Amino acid sequence: MAAQRRSFHVLLLKPSHYDSSGYPIRWLRSTIPSNSLACLYGLTRDCADRHILGADVEFKIWSQDEVNSRIRADRLIRMVRRDGGKAICCLVGVQSNQFPRAVDIAQPFLAAGIPVCVGGFHVSGCMAMLKDMPDDLKEAQAMGISFFLGEAEEGRLDGVYRDAWNGHLKPVYGSVTDLPSIEGAPVPYLPKPLIDRSFESVASFDMGRGCPFQCTFCSIINVQGRKSRFRSSEDLEKILRVNWSQGNRRFFITDDNMARNRQWEETFDTLIRLRNEEGMEFELAIQVDTLCHRIDNFIDKAVAAGTTHVFIGLENINPANLIAAKKNQNRISEYRDMFLAWKKHPVFISCGYIIGFPFDTKESVLRDVEIIKRELATDSIYFSHLTPLPGSADHKRMVEAGDWLDPDMNKYDLTHRVMKHPVMSDDEWDEAVEAAHQAYYRRDHMITVLKRMFGTGSNRRLFTIKRLAWHIINSRGVMREYKMEGGIVPLFNRKDRRPGLARENPIVFFPKAAFRTAYGFAGLWLIWLWLYVQMKRIARDPRKHEYRDLALTPLSDQDEAELDLVTATIGASDEAARVKRRRDAIAAGNRANKSKAVAAA
Repeated sequence: MAAQRRSFHVLLLKPSHYDSSGYPIRWLRSTIPSNSLACLYGLTRDCADRHILGADVEFKIWSQDEVNSRIRADRLIRMVRRDGGKAICCLVGVQSNQFPRAVDIAQPFLAAGIPVCVGGFHVSGCMAMLKDMPDDLKEAQAMGISFFLGEAEEGRLDGVYRDAWNGHLKPVYGSVTDLPSIEGAPVPYLPKPLIDRSFESVASFDMGRGCPFQCTFCSIINVQGRKSRFRSSEDLEKILRVNWSQGNRRFFITDDNMARNRQWEETFDTLIRLRNEEGMEFELAIQVDTLCHRIDNFIDKAVAAGTTHVFIGLENINPANLIAAKKNQNRISEYRDMFLAWKKHPVFISCGYIIGFPFDTKESVLRDVEIIKRELATDSIYFSHLTPLPGSADHKRMVEAGDWLDPDMNKYDLTHRVMKHPVMSDDEWDEAVEAAHQAYYRRDHMITVLKRMFGTGSNRRLFTIKRLAWHIINSRGVMREYKMEGGIVPLFNRKDRRPGLARENPIVFFPKAAFRTAYGFAGLWLIWLWLYVQMKRIARDPRKHEYRDLALTPLSDQDEAELDLVTATIGASDEAARVKRRRDAIAAGNRANKSKAVAAA
């Protein structure tokens, strides 16, 4: 008689975080897929295929992202008990703002005797940078929650699952110093039903981890390291084929900076080959720095590989602020050339912009936003508060100095102010961020963005208005606290409110929730319709392709001294002079080479 198979349930859960009313932020469709969840699913699938618990143990894997589906701990616990066997609850990729929600999700599992392990940037960043474990981690450990530090490749999940199977988890697993190789690692992917819960069914994967830069506000360099590690082109092909077989056609490559991946060309060449030879028409969103245009063929190959959306860490246009944050690689005098290099192609450009650096004031922020609108060909911008995220050098410095930091990790979402500013009052800082959103997403500027789309010959018309509509609705009215969140149409459940807050009366809750959901849906549709009408109006102009403004004028055709970008901010004139010297040197070198060539001839 064959031995009866036993079950091991692995619950891979990605928590959301609470809004200001205490409800988990959840969407009908999310816009940013979780690469951590995809990686853990692939790694867990590999553990099952290798039979790490024995040939008679069947892994039953359940994956869920709370950003686009409601996590029902009671139902998951009943499922485990009904099916029998043992289980572990893994809270995956938990960021600092998601840690309170992760702990709340963990408690019913712990009460049911199911072990819980939490991984992600919060626990890894705190353990990597702080001398003493913060109180929220101590309290979580006291409840019985285990932590997984760093990354899980190279079989590092095996010990966690074996210990869970044997009934006892250690307090800590993994490492933030000994980081694994990701070349040849199991394919990161998620089942198709989970992918379809994202807007336009976008899947995600990473090709490299680690970053060589030293930005003080960034936690990535202290969790994933400053030494880059990469997947191979063979890995990429496996990832694409697995996803293609499920019908996935759109991808977000989550590398923090694809331009610093030494194997970028090999990656793009593989994608180009699959597109040209096998008809795999992928669409990609990637993240890059402001110097990517200096790399020969990088932008051209990125577009040929299928890039339609690029995210650029603009961060600020004040050189003094960039220097203060050790963001020395950002050169404001090269921003124009960089944007225009992308705008030669039908690519939508999103930028990150941080407000709250030492030299920011409310007045300077509004001035700088107007400069960006007038002189840089951006499409959309995420305006955020400067936030000392656990794991960053800023956070470590402030903790060691005893500076005030908001104790509620739920607020560390880049939307809330969690520290004091050296110049602005609390109200001025909040008002500056709000005013920046309102100024950038004014109707007249959105029309300008659409005119630039036609003027640069872009054919990504519906793509552009869909993304602009999402940004506009999230910067207005009851949706404004969701500026940095990713989703389409918010959803709420009365029973999921944050512990410590009273459950609302149904007479109050349901009309309010219905209004917020309706506002999100109707507002998005009405804004999209308005943008669509404006796009059609511009399209009727026979000279639409001739449209030019200051942002579309190459610097070579203009006197830099006339640009506010390089004259209005502290340190800008020094930066402009440096670039002028560099360009003059290059021009002199070119003339000298030409003279030598003529003499030789």
